[in-house]
Amino acid sequence: MSSLNLDDFTDLIERPDGGVRRDAEARRERLTVPPGALGRLDDLGEWLAAAQSAVPVRPVTRPRVVLFAGDHGIAAQDVSARPAGTAARLVRAVLDGESPVAVLARRLDVPVRVVDMALDCPPEELPAEVVRHRVRRGSGRIDVEDALTPEEAEAAFLAGVAVADEEADSGTDLVVLGDVSVGGTTAAAVLVAALCGTDASVVTGRGGRPIDDLAWMRKCAAVRDALRRARPVLGDQLRLLATVGGADLAATTGFLLQCAVRKTPVILDGVVSAACALVAQRVAFRAPDWWLAGQRSGEPAQTKALDRLAIEPLLDHGVSVGEGTGALLALPLVQAAAALAAELPEVPEVSEAPEAPETPATKNGGDDAGTAQDAPSGTPS
Repeated sequence: MSSLNLDDFTDLIERPDGGVRRDAEARRERLTVPPGALGRLDDLGEWLAAAQSAVPVRPVTRPRVVLFAGDHGIAAQDVSARPAGTAARLVRAVLDGESPVAVLARRLDVPVRVVDMALDCPPEELPAEVVRHRVRRGSGRIDVEDALTPEEAEAAFLAGVAVADEEADSGTDLVVLGDVSVGGTTAAAVLVAALCGTDASVVTGRGGRPIDDLAWMRKCAAVRDALRRARPVLGDQLRLLATVGGADLAATTGFLLQCAVRKTPVILDGVVSAACALVAQRVAFRAPDWWLAGQRSGEPAQTKALDRLAIEPLLDHGVSVGEGTGALLALPLVQAAAALAAELPEVPEVSEAPEAPETPATKNGGDDAGTAQDAPSGTPS
């Protein structure tokens, strides 16, 4: 019998400090730059202050990109522009510094961590630190079978919790969260449709590498069939992840929840991280207060999930490549907000000028001086 009780997260997760946020808002009113002149940067600075319990806010100096990786069996149904089982190639590009997220991370001097949860390749093809949390090789075809066994889902979820603890213990002060997968957007669409009560066509997008109309119809059918399997298990979030998720999605969900427990802010990337955030919200309703959405990817399921989470993306540049790229683009904006909130000077207090001391002349209204001038000199004419 499982010892994992997801209800514990409800008690463990606290909201960012509301009192500190009010202090940050009050300080913002005193800055030399007028309130509202910095737009959303003001809100970001105050959000960070509450997350850090610090006024003025501390700079974000140790961010980290964390990418959970896995292959999804549903990709064998030609629902992705990439061949099934090829997510390991994408991981290799990240590790070799040749992917968009790797290029940006190098430019921004942000370390990247890849966590293999279910890549369909021999583990020896990748570094040991990448594969040490792997739960299985690939996942089940969610339209006709479960993605994971209950034991695998729990193991993947706990792996995500462990990674969050490792990051918090190492001093990471903000996480840029993404995924590296083939078929992951299909599983994410199923989760969002199930949790939002919508039809397959409403949430099915064209993926990071856009698919043609025929592939989109196959993807819709796959989401529809998987959705039928998801609805009976909506009350059990871990079972939902086992049924129509995957090891990387289960790990991402555990990671998000434990980051909230450890008070580590997270920037979400695309539809996969948004879908996992939606699952995590069902587990602990306070958890979304610790997350930002880095960008709007264009995937309809992401839009639906973020609307339900009441999180407004920071950027809308049409970046759909995934792998944390869009979220990483938002990192400088968050760092800028922290710098402005901490370093802009406050308006100096204006003190009242002291009253001039009274003199004998002013004390008598100048009468003595006038009498002296008008008195006769005493010299006869």
